[in-house]
Amino acid sequence: MRNNTRQRILEVSLELFSQKGFSAVSIRDICGRVQIKESTLYYYFRNKQAVFDELVSLFEKKAEEMMKRLEEGLNGGIFPSNGNFYRNVCDAFFENYLMDDFCNKVMRLLQIEQYGNEKVREIYDCWMFEKPLAFQGKVFRMLMEAGVIAKSDSVYLAVKYYAPISMFARRWLFAGELTEEKKGMFRREAYYHIERFFAEIKAGE
Repeated sequence: MRNNTRQRILEVSLELFSQKGFSAVSIRDICGRVQIKESTLYYYFRNKQAVFDELVSLFEKKAEEMMKRLEEGLNGGIFPSNGNFYRNVCDAFFENYLMDDFCNKVMRLLQIEQYGNEKVREIYDCWMFEKPLAFQGKVFRMLMEAGVIAKSDSVYLAVKYYAPISMFARRWLFAGELTEEKKGMFRREAYYHIERFFAEIKAGE
């Protein structure tokens, strides 16, 4: 029962935080939705900031695990020239990260709070831009070394590849309620971009 209550506090807090922002949500709001007394929340968490910190910690752990799996795929011989590689990467990054209910809500929360909190901005930048770009740059370097694509600037290619995807994510996945229709729009635009991108860089060899 205790674990269920703690988990319910986290779930409700994230739902409210991702909709209104951290500052606009009170302990009373959370307790009212969970249907517990404020003293019960304080049994599990020192304050509202502790709830926020726990959510971010859980998110970072999940995101780290996803990036680790992708890196292991590269290092373990699942090479980028393999026809299934990019589909697997997209499935992992799109379906299990950007469109994962928990990760999506935390990313929305970070997106809201980054403007007033430097630490939050750094976390948002890390997981929305820095880590994905670093991984993609590594993929392009491997493709070049294998002769799959022509030698070029891997950092530039990573930005050119990822910039539209991040734009589509902000347009469809991080604005308002995440619906199946919005997921479909994101998939359609993101996969179309990916197909065009690789057709263009191969044609330009």
